[in-house]
Amino acid sequence: MKKLSELQALRLKYKPALPAILKSPFSSIKPKAGAPTSAISDPDKIKKMFPVNFGKPVVTFGKGKNPSYNKKPIRAAVVLSGGQAAGGHNVIAGLFDGLKKANPKNKLFGFLGGPAGIIDGKFREITLAFLAEYRNTGGFDMIKSGRTKIETPEQFLKSRDTMLKNKFDALVVVGGDDSNTNAALLAEYFAKQGAPVQVIGVPKTIDGDLKNDMIETSFGFDTATKIYSEMVGNICRDVNSATKYWHFIRLMGRSASHITLEVGFQTQPNITLIGEEVLKKEMTLAQVVDSLAKVVVKRAEAGKNFGVVLVPEGLIEFIPEIKKLIKTLNDLLVKHEGELKQIDGLKEKKEFVYKVLEPGLSDLMKSLPDGIETQLILDRDPHGNVMVSQIETEKLLVEMLEKQLKAMKKEGAYNGKFAAITHFFGYEGRCGFPTNFDTNYCYALGYNAVVLIANGLTGYMSSIRNLTKAPSLWLAGGVPLTMMMNIERRRGEDKAVIQKALVELDGKPFKALAAMREELAVNDMYLFPGPIQYFGPATVVDATTKTLQYERGKKQL
Repeated sequence: MKKLSELQALRLKYKPALPAILKSPFSSIKPKAGAPTSAISDPDKIKKMFPVNFGKPVVTFGKGKNPSYNKKPIRAAVVLSGGQAAGGHNVIAGLFDGLKKANPKNKLFGFLGGPAGIIDGKFREITLAFLAEYRNTGGFDMIKSGRTKIETPEQFLKSRDTMLKNKFDALVVVGGDDSNTNAALLAEYFAKQGAPVQVIGVPKTIDGDLKNDMIETSFGFDTATKIYSEMVGNICRDVNSATKYWHFIRLMGRSASHITLEVGFQTQPNITLIGEEVLKKEMTLAQVVDSLAKVVVKRAEAGKNFGVVLVPEGLIEFIPEIKKLIKTLNDLLVKHEGELKQIDGLKEKKEFVYKVLEPGLSDLMKSLPDGIETQLILDRDPHGNVMVSQIETEKLLVEMLEKQLKAMKKEGAYNGKFAAITHFFGYEGRCGFPTNFDTNYCYALGYNAVVLIANGLTGYMSSIRNLTKAPSLWLAGGVPLTMMMNIERRRGEDKAVIQKALVELDGKPFKALAAMREELAVNDMYLFPGPIQYFGPATVVDATTKTLQYERGKKQL
């Protein structure tokens, strides 16, 4: 074993907790099926796409005799798909331990480098010795991850051949909404092909946007938000000490603002922007900047020329006019690609773009800082689209805010000082040591997946609920993947995908934040969570996120 840090050595000794039902022998864990399920929306279309697996019931596990569970040796495989999230190694540990408890002859294999490993047939066996140095640790470095999507007929055929050639009985897909949509497609494909391979999904994403009534949270969210909260809390303390800077902090989470909302609860900054609210109110970029200016002015009047602002990574895409501008640019820059290539100077390229845009969008483009304009025109992904996730929204807001405050100063409407520092916290939160919650939750998700496999289930996601209680009281079972689906239009076609969960503006968590806003804006009510704790009172080391506590009624408005 390679040399370990002191903390890593200690964490390897940690024994994850399991729900009480999963501690029972497999012959005493009885599956109970509920009523047939539908889909979030468009059930007829989704049923047509998934005729084999659509409508399966939710399954819960309880005490009872179950002599029919699979006692024969199982060869299971696991794949880590998409971005990293703390706790992935413990999903694998839970799978391994569960398989060995069910039958010591069971074997677990890990596909290397994500779904590409399935297509290419690259994998390795997970052994007790190999697993030993990865238990309770962060990262996906054990078998690596990847973002390959299995979507072409050739890829599906190669995946089937890999599973059959190596006599794999089950595949566990650890991923977010897109990866678990892929899991549903694989489960359906294998069934239609008569390939005896079960597929089980595990909910993973730090973004927190893979959740519903049966999946209370995705793993990694708890750890990531605590890591970010420590860093934001440190900045809050620095701000409160130096009293001379405004810190604008962009946090990871492109499609939803869950991370920003939770870090807002944990640290209580002066301003927490929520993208879903901006979209609902159809705010323009100028209105967002104006809302910031009002708080800056109000604090300046109280002699406070400092503060902290949280900005969700995807804010720019929630602003309707910016969203329209980006969509229009995506089309126009492809349409006029040849003409733009013949224009040498950046200034001339911008002038050309102004002319081909409709007047309103042209004016909006001109109002943006030069750096953002350049990014919109030059930085493209392989499909020719604007790389929205690369846009430094926090810098955009600061530049526009500086411009507005300068104008207000000339008019006598503002007499303070404004100096800003920007930050982006993203990758720092993906691979840290998992919290006690994620350590236990991930282990339970993996172990529970084995129980689903042992009971012959396929097309399900491993579900562990009742998460605000002690792990022994958690509820185990499975949710049909098709139950979480809706139809989205992608590349001109209807696609069945697992629906992303956005911040609900009528939900308890957002209402709790909204109720604090005015007080937080003016008063310095910063919280300093400190680093993730592993040893200490359960109220600190085992606490779930504030978001989950509000959602499950454990914390009141």
